[in-house]
Amino acid sequence: MSDDSGHSGNEDRLRDYLKRATADLRQARRRIQELEDQRHEPVAIVAMGCRFPGGVDSPEALWRLVADGGDAVGPLPDDRGWDLENLYDPDPDRPGTAYTREGGYLRDAAGFDAAFFGMGPREAVAADPQHRQLLEVAWETFERAGVAPGSLHGSRTGVFAGLVSQAYVPPPDRVPDGFEGHLMTGNATSVASGRIAYHLGLEGPAVTLDTACSSSLVAMHLAAQSLRRGECDLALAGGVTVMATPVLLVEFSRQRGLSADGRCKAFAADADGTGFSEGVGLVLLERLSDALRAGRTVLAVLRGSAVNQDGASNGLTAPNGPAQERVIRAALDDARLRPADVDAVEAHGTGTRLGDPIEAHALLSAYGAGREAERPLRLGSVKSNIGHTQAAAGVAGVIKMVQALRHGVLPRTLHVREPTPQVDWARGGVELLTEDVPWPAAADRPRRAGVSSFGISGTNAHVIIEEAPVVQEAPGADVAPLWPLSGRTEQALREQAARLLDRLSERPDADAVAVGRTLAVGRTAFALRAVVLPGSRAEQIGALGALAAGRITRHAVRGVAAGRVPTAFLFTGQGSQRPGMGVGAAAAHPVFAAALGEVCEAFAPHLEVSLHDLLRAGPGSERAALLERTEYAQPALFAVESALYRFLTGLVGAPDQVAGHSLGGVSAAYAAGVFSLADAARLVAARGRLMQKQPSGGAMVAVEAAEAEVLDALADVGADLTGRVALAAVNGPRAAVLSGDAEAVEKVAALFADRGRRTKTLRVSHAFHSPHMDGALKPFRAVVAGLDIHPPALGVVSDLTGAPVSYEELQQPEYWVRQLRSPVRFADVVSSLDAAGVSAYVEVGPDAMLASMVPEVLADAAPLVVPSLVRDRPEAETLAALVGRLHAAGAEVRWDAWYGAEPGPVLDLPTYPFEHDRHWWPAVDVPAGAAARTEPRVLEPADPQASLLDLVREHAADVLGHASPESIAAEDNFLDIGFSSFTALEVRNRLCEVTGLLLPPVLLYDYPTPAAVAGFLEEQLAAA
Repeated sequence: MSDDSGHSGNEDRLRDYLKRATADLRQARRRIQELEDQRHEPVAIVAMGCRFPGGVDSPEALWRLVADGGDAVGPLPDDRGWDLENLYDPDPDRPGTAYTREGGYLRDAAGFDAAFFGMGPREAVAADPQHRQLLEVAWETFERAGVAPGSLHGSRTGVFAGLVSQAYVPPPDRVPDGFEGHLMTGNATSVASGRIAYHLGLEGPAVTLDTACSSSLVAMHLAAQSLRRGECDLALAGGVTVMATPVLLVEFSRQRGLSADGRCKAFAADADGTGFSEGVGLVLLERLSDALRAGRTVLAVLRGSAVNQDGASNGLTAPNGPAQERVIRAALDDARLRPADVDAVEAHGTGTRLGDPIEAHALLSAYGAGREAERPLRLGSVKSNIGHTQAAAGVAGVIKMVQALRHGVLPRTLHVREPTPQVDWARGGVELLTEDVPWPAAADRPRRAGVSSFGISGTNAHVIIEEAPVVQEAPGADVAPLWPLSGRTEQALREQAARLLDRLSERPDADAVAVGRTLAVGRTAFALRAVVLPGSRAEQIGALGALAAGRITRHAVRGVAAGRVPTAFLFTGQGSQRPGMGVGAAAAHPVFAAALGEVCEAFAPHLEVSLHDLLRAGPGSERAALLERTEYAQPALFAVESALYRFLTGLVGAPDQVAGHSLGGVSAAYAAGVFSLADAARLVAARGRLMQKQPSGGAMVAVEAAEAEVLDALADVGADLTGRVALAAVNGPRAAVLSGDAEAVEKVAALFADRGRRTKTLRVSHAFHSPHMDGALKPFRAVVAGLDIHPPALGVVSDLTGAPVSYEELQQPEYWVRQLRSPVRFADVVSSLDAAGVSAYVEVGPDAMLASMVPEVLADAAPLVVPSLVRDRPEAETLAALVGRLHAAGAEVRWDAWYGAEPGPVLDLPTYPFEHDRHWWPAVDVPAGAAARTEPRVLEPADPQASLLDLVREHAADVLGHASPESIAAEDNFLDIGFSSFTALEVRNRLCEVTGLLLPPVLLYDYPTPAAVAGFLEEQLAAA
């Protein structure tokens, strides 16, 4: 029996082992499959940006050029200091010359918005124009994806840039004075990708690579791999070429590899060499799954890619057909596709007699065999339109083919009167695109295209792109559309408005909400701001026209964001209630509706009528009339105000301070976290109920009088009025409210009317904040004593004292009793908030009651005062105007909270209008040291502060290379306007020399503006 037992135990252990081993094997296989799937995960192209010859400044412009059969080749540039007169010679053997007069060149290669990127004029001139082109197009590409470039700071976004050094910097002995210190970073190719990462704060891989003509496709290949490995979440990839000198033209002339007319005649019998050009192209890549999850517009899919090398071929620069065939097959393997799954190839196709036939034979071998006769591989080359853009050549082909997918047409290749006879086109399977060919979407499979680029160094690249998957577009949020615009300068802001006006005139059917969402979420907000407010399409279009012309319009707001906006929320008191308050806001904004419902539920145990039903009651109804009763008015107001507070803090964050007016003081305390919702509902319900029970029939009258005048009048009244009338509120320097017995109040008010002062009888049921309320005090004290009172999380300014209130005060029941009975000191509240630095006041309530009082208190200031809701105006539009005004003033608006957390459609709207100045080395080289330096200025004793500020600005401007100190403002941050550690030290050294002071080496870092430095210098000179 023991033997059988041991045998059975061994079998059990073996069985358990086999189970575990099988489970481990399944898990290992699953993990291997996951890794394999990850290695081949499709990558989405979610945006593209470019600049190419022929004035092409966008992918759409490139498509128009290609689709129209446009030829962008033109004369050599005359703005780069080239000796064009002596450069040309038809003799290919004459040294130092080129036998072509044409090529494809950017129209504004020297143009750059240096100030936008915080660069001074000298640094911008010293920077390789390829760096500059990449910076601007990178910004545009992110915007075209609906991604605000400023939002990427600290993100795992990668940059993969291909470019070839163009020897832009002059020889050391010919560099003009003042540029040293910028030359290393200005011309290091490694810095090209680093500049983008630096200016945008990107923390993914930043790689600059040079594989010559294949650079941009290699960049895409590496970017896709980085995305799949999880090194980055977004990746910018592409290439750039700007020819700083004609050396390449001269070199290729000696090799007789240049096209005489500057045109690439790809695969043509007339091919006579390549035509060089320049340009910049970038694509923004993201894992397809992430792109779909984020709601991006997927333009196409990078299905697969491969890179290899010619190895020991027929020559260092000679193309290698077998290597090209291998890289194509490797890309197909990476994409898990058969050759027949690809419809077209955008070829390298440079138009050389040697290279084109080799490439065509490789394509025939890799793609042509076994294809159906009616489905040949279509072959074309964008170089026939724009020339050979070198490091940008591959990405130019990608952009062209993505557009071809989107438009359903394969455009023809130019300059092919007859295909080259050096290729056996009769083998079949591959056809040259000598005419446009329709390329409609197929029902059975996605359309695909390959793109090839081959570098002169032997590095080959091939990518396969696929049409984007069909995705059901999510409906946009149904909100009042706000259109925010901004610029670093007034001219840029106006140009933004003008360009948007033009675009919407072309697309009158563009959804207003989608326009607003794209502008709000997909653009970075700068200091100069405008917001087009909701309205009819004609009103919004008209507002854009007014902004573009610099005119004022009531359908838009303007503002300047000067940093953080200290804000106070002011909660309205009783008297602002109205039927239907909050209903419009609830219909437009689910967050507000949910908050309102929660607060209404909290009052259910304390009220006989449903607060929710009461708020929805129509004007004139019996139920709506209950809002005139304090026991319902105060809970209803508290509910609307609390819901507004939750909604607004979700949009613009918590305020710095809160305050209120009478009941609003309780709402403010709740907003600050002093009460739980349950306790707040109990307190407000009791307050309203007890005040309702007090004697009715009193009166309240607002009088145009100062507090002292009212107190004097009350002191002078006869004994028969003593104790029957009281000061109920001080709302402004000459705005007070009387409350008490009707006869007594009217007599005191008449005293002021006789002096020509304005008086107004308020529509109230009781004489609040007067002796009429004394009967409510004892029971109310008992209610407060039973509450849990917490320390405020925000600053609370008391309407009882007009000063900031402490936690110790708020804990005392007597405080809340006095707050019910004593005068409301709202004028003092506003003064205290102003003293605390508040510059924006948001009234939180159903009507604009307090908004008119704040400017009267702060008559010598210009505070921003905005109401949340206004009687007789659509609530959704009033809330929108509030958000627009706060944003224009500089508040940080959470636009996803306004337009909805779910991603909405991204519209193709104009990108930022860069303001170009010319930045290029002087046409005539100046020997180092020849330029005169600015001599340190002597201080003027008459006005030392002004003189010091001028001094700082003068030297700062000179070091950066500005023509005038007026280019630098007193409050400009040195780091934002282009200072580096080197140039900051130079300014410090100059100031040491002129002042005779020993200043700290980090002067411009410790005192980051000219005004701050001037102030420090004044202190040091006074102490010396």
